[in-house]
Amino acid sequence: MPVWQFVQGGVLFTGTGRGAWEPVFVDFMNGMTRTADWREQTNPMGEAPVLEDGERSLTQSGVILTYLAQRHAPAYLGESEDDKLEVLRWLLFDNHKFTSYFATFRFMKAFGATPPEPALMAWLQGRMDNAFGIVDKHLEGRTFMVGEQPTIADFSLCGYLFYPVEESGYDVATRYPHIHAWLQRLRQLPGWAVPYEILPGERILPKW
Repeated sequence: MPVWQFVQGGVLFTGTGRGAWEPVFVDFMNGMTRTADWREQTNPMGEAPVLEDGERSLTQSGVILTYLAQRHAPAYLGESEDDKLEVLRWLLFDNHKFTSYFATFRFMKAFGATPPEPALMAWLQGRMDNAFGIVDKHLEGRTFMVGEQPTIADFSLCGYLFYPVEESGYDVATRYPHIHAWLQRLRQLPGWAVPYEILPGERILPKW
């Protein structure tokens, strides 16, 4: 049976077959993904996530989500051709703007080596405000991002939003009611878990 490995947010998930996985600690904070060995053997981009499925190795979360849905849960790709294109549109928006700005903001606010530069944080927050406003407006009157069932667009966009608010200081629940309601719906999906309940290793507390 094929073996797969998926590194996401500093965690290596491994398993055999459908649904099986095991988290294994990856020392991202001390530069493991920036080492020559990591780039040579795992990902020349020096990034996580990485998915290894037999002889196939994939990087970039949007690609990995698409591949896993194709193999194991095609309904998560969207029902119609129009839906599939809409899912792709939101994946690209998420990777380029929605999660990209927020993940950078959270890292600098909570985990950076030095206190964050206020002017840079203000610039990032302006970009976040715009991206989050777009998604919040889109979710008004909708159950999920595309159609009436969850898709990989939902899974991609929500990835960083379940971390504690003190890590970013950005109160999504207060600012964006439609995003907040959507996150509550995602919490009800089978298999959902609080991130720090499944991540291995010790939790790193915010610095700044």
